[in-house]
Amino acid sequence: MSSFNTWPELERPREKLLSKGAKALSDSELLAIFLRTGVKGKNVMALSREILFHFGSLKALFAATESEFCKIKGLGKAKFVQLQACLEMSQRHLEEQILKQDAITNPEQVKQYVHSRLVQKTNEVFAVLFLDNQHHVIAFEELFYGTINASSVHPRVIVQKSLEKNAAAVIVAHNHPSGVAEPSPSDLAITSTLKTALQLIDVRLLDHLVVASHQVVSLAERGQI
Repeated sequence: MSSFNTWPELERPREKLLSKGAKALSDSELLAIFLRTGVKGKNVMALSREILFHFGSLKALFAATESEFCKIKGLGKAKFVQLQACLEMSQRHLEEQILKQDAITNPEQVKQYVHSRLVQKTNEVFAVLFLDNQHHVIAFEELFYGTINASSVHPRVIVQKSLEKNAAAVIVAHNHPSGVAEPSPSDLAITSTLKTALQLIDVRLLDHLVVASHQVVSLAERGQI
């Protein structure tokens, strides 16, 4: 079983991370650090590349069920539990950051948080970030599932939830499992309908975020709200 310790120092992902930062690493290098060791006849980088090839992407790996995950040689229940814990810690860290701050002054953190919550979904999910009058986060809730269009997103539900939570503003978001973040005409129609409905109860629609694999598109930044 091959580990990092047998590699030349400059080729070790851990040393590369420490010297250049995590963003300098490829997906396979990051996964190799998580795996730590390879399997008989295969070093950890080769195993990492094989796993990514099997699942197709980190997104698909993160979304794998326990049974799908554990079918791969070199993975198992302990690694599955460890991965789920890492993912949850990442989400909680991002949530702590936006809970402590004015969400509007930290749009990139809001994007990162929403991305972390929705990017792994294999079906479309429409969610709402409820904010108080100082734009601090009250709650994040997934409200609608399936094909997201004007008929499947019910403004009255969002209005009711906003009143229940005494929200002063909301940011809505949904994912595109296709991997393309470009807003559709239906997305723009939903945004317009929600903005009008929320204005009736004096709640502002601040943004509509469209989440894809490696991108989050803000309709507010595009001037489409």
